[in-house]
Amino acid sequence: MVQVWRALSEVPDDLGRTVAVIGNFDGVHLGHRHVVRRAREVAADLGIDRVVAVTFDPHPIAVLRAEHAPPTLSTIEDRVALLTEAGVDSVLVVPFDRDVASWTPEQFVDRILVDALHVRGVVVGANFRFGQRASGDVATLREAGETRDFVAEGIALDGGPQVWSSTYVRNCLAAGDVEGAAEALGRPFTVRGVVVQGDQRGRELGYPTANVPTTGLAAAPADGVYAGRLHRLDTGDVLPAAISVGTNPTFDGERERRVESYVLDRDDLELYGVEVEVEFVARIRGMVRFDGVDALIVQMADDVRRTRDLLA
Repeated sequence: MVQVWRALSEVPDDLGRTVAVIGNFDGVHLGHRHVVRRAREVAADLGIDRVVAVTFDPHPIAVLRAEHAPPTLSTIEDRVALLTEAGVDSVLVVPFDRDVASWTPEQFVDRILVDALHVRGVVVGANFRFGQRASGDVATLREAGETRDFVAEGIALDGGPQVWSSTYVRNCLAAGDVEGAAEALGRPFTVRGVVVQGDQRGRELGYPTANVPTTGLAAAPADGVYAGRLHRLDTGDVLPAAISVGTNPTFDGERERRVESYVLDRDDLELYGVEVEVEFVARIRGMVRFDGVDALIVQMADDVRRTRDLLA
């Protein structure tokens, strides 16, 4: 079972030598998985058994420039699970604050990589920066390793014309391109949350929905309608769904942005209080304000038909 340390003090003194990967790893996309895969190869070459992922919580930008903090693609718990799936043995979650931000690159190397993790190898993305004012880079790591008995390697970024990155995934989502996001992630994008009681307009219209509020801290696709699936985390059921993201502009007064999932052909589900994961497969259309309820119902029927076709 993967070990998770949420402070440097939690790392055992007798850890032994390790190979480390370092990054925010938000979303753990295919580029991140490439870094972990290369770290496993380096570990095998060096005769090291343990690969440790070093990540940060909260996101450094949320501490240094909160107004520019990006919406997160994954919770820290999801990040740990995805990194484990990618092949790491342990995860060190560094609580990021202004004190950590003030460390020089040399202090970062000594306190985290040398003293805590006893690294023999370090693998990062080629654009990795660290230390005070992001003054350290891959060359800095290599130079530090020469006097501290470790090797360092920077991996070229993966992807097509646009390299895969957490920023690229966020840009795809902002454009409603859930298929592009899925390509970079290596899996469909999902939103997780607990179903809350809404205004029940969907039930009145014949399309009851499971409503999950979005927050400014978590990423979600652009307003619109999508084909996807609803995963019940209590039972494991995976249900086909037409998904609406937005504020329902046809009805005045609604301002809360929500992810609303209508499970196809089901009006018997009791989901209030159930934690679910909403999976986005394809975009059907953008959000539209209709002149009346009748026009909305006609469009919803078409959305359900297109959802059925796309998922089939």
